[in-house]
Amino acid sequence: RCVFHYIEFPTQELMKKIVRVHHPALEDKMLDQCIDAFFRIRMVRGLRKRPSTSELIDWIAALKRSGVDLSKIGGGLPFLGTLLKTEQEVELVARA
Repeated sequence: RCVFHYIEFPTQELMKKIVRVHHPALEDKMLDQCIDAFFRIRMVRGLRKRPSTSELIDWIAALKRSGVDLSKIGGGLPFLGTLLKTEQEVELVARA
């Protein structure tokens, strides 16, 4: 037998605390921008699997390593493939 335990998805405030454990030196502004974008992406209709906490942590790592400044990004978000599972979902979010 399996035991099923439902864990409610973290709120934005709790998610910030979780991310801070993995990225303690992340600037507040970048953290806020990443969290906002992440939660907006999770609300896009048509996603088969919404991005989870681990994808958010990996996405932020990719952004940090690349030196991307989110405040200077015009239309799209870089490295969407880190957050999403398929090319179709990346295209769906890019259009949304």
